[in-house]
Amino acid sequence: MTFRQELASFRIPEAKPTCVVPQAGSVAPSSEKLLVPNNNRCPTVVIFLRHCGCPFAEKTFKNLRATAAGAPGIRFVAVSHSDRDATDRWLEAVGGKGEVEIIVDPEREIFAQWGLGLSSFWHFLSPPGLWAAYRLGKDEGIWNGPTESGNRWQTSGCFAMDREGIVRWGGAMQRADEIPNLAEAVKMLRAE
Repeated sequence: MTFRQELASFRIPEAKPTCVVPQAGSVAPSSEKLLVPNNNRCPTVVIFLRHCGCPFAEKTFKNLRATAAGAPGIRFVAVSHSDRDATDRWLEAVGGKGEVEIIVDPEREIFAQWGLGLSSFWHFLSPPGLWAAYRLGKDEGIWNGPTESGNRWQTSGCFAMDREGIVRWGGAMQRADEIPNLAEAVKMLRAE
């Protein structure tokens, strides 16, 4: 990881045209890379991560991995917009992928399909967000890591879909430090 790579993560990337963010009751977007519902017709939780190295992405992913370990019968997917090598190194650094399916989307096409575009400066550098990053490091030892690829501008999101591919819970994260409540997502899917 070089200083140049870290600086590049602050460069505003080309904005992709985005679809509307799926709402509860709507059909989830599906593509070859992210098939919803999948062939097994499992209920699915999908998390669109911030860049590899982001402490909030790490906290979110660790929660996803732990939730997946305790929720058999539900498919758990994490979508990364960092490249494959950076994503693989990051996964190893945070303890592995566990039962989570990993999709790498450096072109951010799947993100755009799910309505997740670029955020504002305030989204990831707000005083409350910076304070939350400090508290996450101080309280849980999860600090900002190297950003080998990806960018800090990409919006994250989390969605839960039933066996038919209907969105039952979730949406775009409103701030970089927002951590989705995965217990709530699983509870919603179990109620279906």
